[in-house]
Amino acid sequence: MPKFQILPAETRFYDLFEQHAQILQRAARQLRELVEDFHDVDGKFAQITETEHQGDFVTHEVIDLARRSFLAPFDTEDVTAIAGRIDDGIDGIQQAGDTMILWKVVQPRPEAAVLCRIIEKGADEIAAAVPNLRDKRRFDQVRAHIVEVNRLENEADRIARGALSAVLAQHDDVYDLLRWKEIYDQLEAVTDRLEDVADVLEGITVKHG
Repeated sequence: MPKFQILPAETRFYDLFEQHAQILQRAARQLRELVEDFHDVDGKFAQITETEHQGDFVTHEVIDLARRSFLAPFDTEDVTAIAGRIDDGIDGIQQAGDTMILWKVVQPRPEAAVLCRIIEKGADEIAAAVPNLRDKRRFDQVRAHIVEVNRLENEADRIARGALSAVLAQHDDVYDLLRWKEIYDQLEAVTDRLEDVADVLEGITVKHG
């Protein structure tokens, strides 16, 4: 009987990875939409929070399946790392939105919208990379998306530094400086978390390629 359960379980892992990446992608889109059109903030943030809950559910599904399965597509630590790092990215997106609410932002600065667009592009790259894990012959495509995620992280770091410098140059309001430093740090941290996902994917392609 167990022999008939092995392949369906392995397929289920891939399905969950892709579902998780799509949730990350949706959360990134929702954050970008929030920042670009900063109206009905509570309603839009509630959508991000609901998406984060969906991500938590998939994380638990992956971990539970890893405990129960006779065979996973990769080592157990790799399987749980994929889920964990994607979950971290979703959590980071929620935290970034929450930070803007806590600091009572009236209108996000343009650089915040630029960073959110970078986050969305990074999430898109991860969502495009993950389906290629199903076939080792497509691992090169995974690596191509990883390169782009890394490039986007570097771009976000540069933009965040420039944005903070602009706040320093334009304001002597300490509260405003602290507010935007925290927001930019949170947004840039999301791109770091996306890069963490990329690092896990890269490790898998090296180990199992």
